[in-house]
Amino acid sequence: MKLVRLAGRLIVCMLLSGFSVCLVKAQNPPMLAEKDKVAYLFVYFTGNRIAEEAIRFAISKDGFQYFALNNNNAVIDSKKISSSGGVRDPHIIRGEDGKSFYMVATDMVSAKGWDSNRAMTLMRSNDLINWTSSVINIQQKYKGQEDLKRVWAPQTIYDAEAGKYMIYWSMKHGDKHDIVYYAYANNDFTALEAEPKPLFIPAAPAYNIDADIIKKDSLYYLFRKTGGADGAGIKVATTASLTSGKWNEHEQYVQPTKLDVEGSSVFKLNNSGTYIMMYDLFKTHGFQFTKSQDLQHFEIIDQDVKMDFKPRHGTVMALTRTEVETLIYKWGKPAGFPALNNNPVLAGYFADPDVLYSHKTKKYYIYPTSDGFTDWKGTYFKTFSSPDLQHWKDEGVILQLGKDVSWADRNAWAPCIEEKKIKGRYKYFYYFTAAQKIGVAVADDPAGPFVDLGKPLIDERPEGIKRGQVIDPDVFTDPKTGKSYLYWGNGFMAAAELNSDMTSLKKETVTILHPDKTFREGTYVFYRKGTYYFLWSENDTRDADYRVRYATATSPLGPLTIPKENLVIAKDTAAGIYGTGHNSILQIPGKDEWYIVYHRFDYPNGIHMGRSAGYNREICIDKLEFNADGSIKQVKPTHAGIHSISK
Repeated sequence: MKLVRLAGRLIVCMLLSGFSVCLVKAQNPPMLAEKDKVAYLFVYFTGNRIAEEAIRFAISKDGFQYFALNNNNAVIDSKKISSSGGVRDPHIIRGEDGKSFYMVATDMVSAKGWDSNRAMTLMRSNDLINWTSSVINIQQKYKGQEDLKRVWAPQTIYDAEAGKYMIYWSMKHGDKHDIVYYAYANNDFTALEAEPKPLFIPAAPAYNIDADIIKKDSLYYLFRKTGGADGAGIKVATTASLTSGKWNEHEQYVQPTKLDVEGSSVFKLNNSGTYIMMYDLFKTHGFQFTKSQDLQHFEIIDQDVKMDFKPRHGTVMALTRTEVETLIYKWGKPAGFPALNNNPVLAGYFADPDVLYSHKTKKYYIYPTSDGFTDWKGTYFKTFSSPDLQHWKDEGVILQLGKDVSWADRNAWAPCIEEKKIKGRYKYFYYFTAAQKIGVAVADDPAGPFVDLGKPLIDERPEGIKRGQVIDPDVFTDPKTGKSYLYWGNGFMAAAELNSDMTSLKKETVTILHPDKTFREGTYVFYRKGTYYFLWSENDTRDADYRVRYATATSPLGPLTIPKENLVIAKDTAAGIYGTGHNSILQIPGKDEWYIVYHRFDYPNGIHMGRSAGYNREICIDKLEFNADGSIKQVKPTHAGIHSISK
C-alpha cells in the first residue's frame, strides 16, 4: 500500500492481485482559509522605561496603516506575567488549529542592565483578550547555566516535522557570542520539554540575536541581527529542516538602509505574494518597513506606512474580521480605523445557503453546504446564528452523514429549513441532499439536534424525467393558505405539496414546472404582495457565470411567467466577484425589506483556481429591491455587504 498526494487529494493505492486500485479521499478545508485573513495585529513594546516595557496592540486593515488599541497603553500587565516586572520583544503566532494564539516575550527590565535577564514569558489565548502565562528561567531550570548572561527575543514557530511548537531565542554565556537556541514547548505551552539546544551557529564566529523564522514554499528563512568585520545588520540563512543543522548562509546584509537596525520581523501580506520585513532603527528611535517578493531583496516603503504610535521590536499577525471585532469590542475602535467588509459573512468555505428568521429565538440562521472539499465530498452540515445578519456564531455540526443519517454517507449538499408552529410548539424541518437523494430531519430548536427520518424522502426522479439529479430541495409555506411545498431538482424543476407531517409528499400533487433553458438547479420560492417568485441558478457552479434568474406565478405550483429582464444577480468583473448563485431570500419580519443570501467564488483567489473554484465558495448577503411593478431589480454583488437592518 502506498500514499500519494496529488492536486489537493490524498490517494490511497493498494496492490490487489496484480492491479493497482486507488481510492480518492477529499482533502479537508484548512482550519483558517487565506481568504478570511482580512486585517493585521501588531504586537509591540515602546521603549526602555519600565512603563514602556509592556505588550501593546495595534490593528491595521491593509498591513501599512496601523492604529493603536487602548490608546497605546498596555493590554497586559507586565507585573502579572513576568519575574522582572517588564517584558520586551513580544512575538505572536496563530496556532495550527486556526483559533488559538501563542505569544512569547523577553522577561526583562532594561534599567537593570542588558545582561540582567535569564527568563522568558510564555502566553496562550483562545480569544486574544484573556491570556494564561508562565515564566521560564533558563538558569534556574537547567544545569550548566551558571555563566548565562541573557535570554533575548524568544519566538515561536510550528515545526511540522516534529508536530510541535518550537520556541527559539538567543543566549549569551560568559564572553562567548550570542547563539540561537531552541526547545519544544509542552502541550500546554507552559514549559519547555527539554534542555535548550543550539539551532543555528554561523560558520564564521559572530553574535546572532533577534532571530526570526518564516517559511516560504519548502524553505525556512532565518533572519537575525549579526555583525563582524563586514559591518552589522540583518542576514539570512535557509534550511529545509529546522533541526537538521544544515543551514545555507547568505552573506549579504538584506536591510536596505545604512542606519543601525535590530529586531527584524517578517510577515506576508494577506492574499498576496509580497512579504514585509520591518525592523527597529534603535539608535534613531525610528521604525522601518520594507517589502520583498523573494525574501532576499528588500525595498524601503516608508511612504506607504503610517502609525499613530512609536513601536519597538514586535511582530505582525493576520486577523479575521471576527477577531478584529473582538479586539475593538474590548479596547475600543481607534479613530481613523476603516470599516471592514461584511462579505463574506461566514469564515471558511460554505455554499448553497438557506436563510431563516426564527420566531422562537428571534435570531437569523444560515444553513449552508460545508464546502472546501474536493469534488463536493463533504459529509456534514452546520448552522450559524446571528442577531443582526452581520455577526455570526458557529452553532456546530447539526447533522452528520453516516452517523446521524444511516442511509447515506457522502455528498452533503444544499439544505433548506422551515419553522412551523405545531400544537403551540415550534418544530424545525430540515431538508437536505445526501448521495443525490433528499432526506428530512426534525428538531425542536433551529440549532438542533436534528433527528433524521431514517430513509430518503425522495430517492428517484419524477415520472417522465430521464436526466438530472435529485438534489437541491427548497421548502416554502404559502402565507395565504398555510400549506407547505417542496421543490427540488437539477436539470428539472419539480414541486409537490407536503403533508401536514412535513415529512412526506402528497404524491398526487407532484408537478414539473417549466422555466426556460437557463434553469440548472437551486430553486428558491418566496411570496411578496400577491406574487410568487421562483428563483434558480443558471450554468454550472464551477462557472464564473453561475448566476440567478427568476420567474413569477400566481400559485405555488405555477405555471411560470418569465419576465423579459429576469437576471437577479451575476458576476461583477470590476470588483473581482464571480460565481454568484444558489441563493435564498430573507424578508425582515413585518417589513417590506429583503435580502439575498448567496454564494460566490472564494475572493480573491477563486477566479484563478479553475474548476476547483466550484467547491471553494463563500457566503454573502446583499440587499434585494423591487421596482414599482413588482419586478426584481438586478442586485449588484458587493464586498461591503450590509451594515445595518431595520429594527
